[in-house]
Amino acid sequence: MTAAHRSPLHARHETLRARFTDFGGWEMPLQYAGTLSEHTAVRTGVGVFDVSHLGRFALDGPGAAALVGHLLCNDLGRITPGRAQYTLMLTPDGGIVDDIIVWWVAPDRIIVLPNGVNHDLVRDGFSAAGGDVRITDLRSHTALLAVQGPGAPALLESVVGFAPKRFRVADRPPLLAAGTGYTGEPGAELVVDADLAGSVFDDLVASGAVPCGLGARDTLRLEMGFPLWGQDLDTTTTPLEAGLDWVVGGDHDFVGRAALIAQRAAGPRRSLIGFAFPDRRVPRHGYALRCDGSTGTVTSGNFSPTLGVGIGMGYVAPASPTGDAATVEVRGEWFPARRVDPPFVER
Repeated sequence: MTAAHRSPLHARHETLRARFTDFGGWEMPLQYAGTLSEHTAVRTGVGVFDVSHLGRFALDGPGAAALVGHLLCNDLGRITPGRAQYTLMLTPDGGIVDDIIVWWVAPDRIIVLPNGVNHDLVRDGFSAAGGDVRITDLRSHTALLAVQGPGAPALLESVVGFAPKRFRVADRPPLLAAGTGYTGEPGAELVVDADLAGSVFDDLVASGAVPCGLGARDTLRLEMGFPLWGQDLDTTTTPLEAGLDWVVGGDHDFVGRAALIAQRAAGPRRSLIGFAFPDRRVPRHGYALRCDGSTGTVTSGNFSPTLGVGIGMGYVAPASPTGDAATVEVRGEWFPARRVDPPFVER
């Protein structure tokens, strides 16, 4: 494997016999014992993911909040310092450049966490916009850990001394954490200096956290109906088409606002729907999809370990079909599926 970057924890993953995958130029664990057992560990206990490939940079200065408000579509005024928010960066035409979490640490300090493949693009967008801020890249000298599962809060309290509540931010040097994640389970994401990351990871594992790879992270997020940038979201899709209109704040001016106002008035041309097979058949990205007279393409699909069936999401047009029946083409043959409004599992 010739990935350009490795996590500060790479040697530990090798010791744990991880299987690796290239993810956006980063050599990251795909699985350890196996995706199914790791998925189950997070749904029933607690798992720890090394997600150091994900982007992260800090905005410091009196213009930090204004800059976030201009470049990202959710309204930062809906929250206060000490909280986190899910948001989007858009093109002027309303397409999704990236979906992002922001941690509002203090009035003049915000941590921006884009997807790993978009880290440089998003950071450079903030740099180009100017403003009274200092931008500091954090990915170069930190690790990012996600501790997830119903047992995560108690384990975090035991190991690091605190467990931030959902979408709350805790600045407890040497750790910076928020009650965020990509699995639908309780827990937190921790930013820790690279030279301390190994001992934190070791303590979490020694206390019962199961090491989990990106394979389980993908099945967990899909069961919750969380979109994946590059598959379910990209610059050709808008928040309204993706069912993310709740992320769009209408009370502030942001890049792409005029385009979304026009699309809301006209109605989106397509919509993202979920579906489930009645059996273990697995839908894949790019498969043809039909629902209630609308046609389209599967964008995400996988086997659901919790439900024991194949599940997926895809865009269909015309938008907003109302029927419960769907069909998916698998290797030239159409198979019946049931329309599902995600999440596929309730947590």
